[in-house]
Amino acid sequence: MTETTDNSNLKNWGMLIFLSLIWGSSFILIKRGLEFFSPGEVGAYRIVAAATFLLPLSLPRFKNLNKTQLINLIIVGMVGSFIPAFLFAKAQTQLSSSLAGVINALTPLAVVVIGAAFFGSKITKRNGIGLAIAFIGVFILVTAKEGSGLDAFTGINAYALFVILACVCYGFNLNIIKYRFVTLKPVEITAISLLLVLPLALVYLIFGTDFSYKVANIPGALTALGYVTLLGVMGTALALILFNVMVKRVTPVFASSVTYLIPIVAIMWGVMDGEILLWGHYLGIAAVILGVWFGNRKKA
Repeated sequence: MTETTDNSNLKNWGMLIFLSLIWGSSFILIKRGLEFFSPGEVGAYRIVAAATFLLPLSLPRFKNLNKTQLINLIIVGMVGSFIPAFLFAKAQTQLSSSLAGVINALTPLAVVVIGAAFFGSKITKRNGIGLAIAFIGVFILVTAKEGSGLDAFTGINAYALFVILACVCYGFNLNIIKYRFVTLKPVEITAISLLLVLPLALVYLIFGTDFSYKVANIPGALTALGYVTLLGVMGTALALILFNVMVKRVTPVFASSVTYLIPIVAIMWGVMDGEILLWGHYLGIAAVILGVWFGNRKKA
């Protein structure tokens, strides 16, 4: 019995670490895609790659949906995948991949705030304190500059707001899934919601961009295409399926700990890629992770 438990715990930790590596690597893959493609092209193709990969799961189940489920799944597809894909790509035109990964850690707190504001859930004092600490950390991150003393915190990188808005979208997405879906399995929700926004991504990519021309004619664009394909298949499709499997196996507290590991992976990739982190960035990173941890931990 003990050996079985040990093996189960080992699998749970393996899934957690693997998922952290996948999601934490998403930001450097976006950065690689942006070297050849516009933010819109990166966002749209990410959706195309993820939705296409999940077609074997989504198409057979599509015909069984009713009108209400379709409407809710379109909303989930937009706020859970489509809009954030564009927002992260736009943010990283002026924001390092490592800092984007850190600010993304606000997602669990966004879930709490959106739930309290629109879905009738309660926000605790602990949630509020954690949110305040995390936002102080974000403020430090977006104002940190080279210098000393208070001079090191002048000006604001407004592109961080795109990441915060993406976190808000994720907050709506997770609450909609929690309160409006009962019969559909999480994997079905992921696959079908992506299928429903696939036409919009394709139309934009084909008729609104020079994506196909770049792929066919610009040296190095195919390599960038591979990075964004990996981003869509691994960072969106497979990661969501793996997370849903893990949620069924472990406690919510254990599953949510992926939030604290993703920034670490994102920072490691950023530093290896030559991104410079100032002392103010480290202070902000610590505050964000502390705030998210405090706001989501259970009382002893």
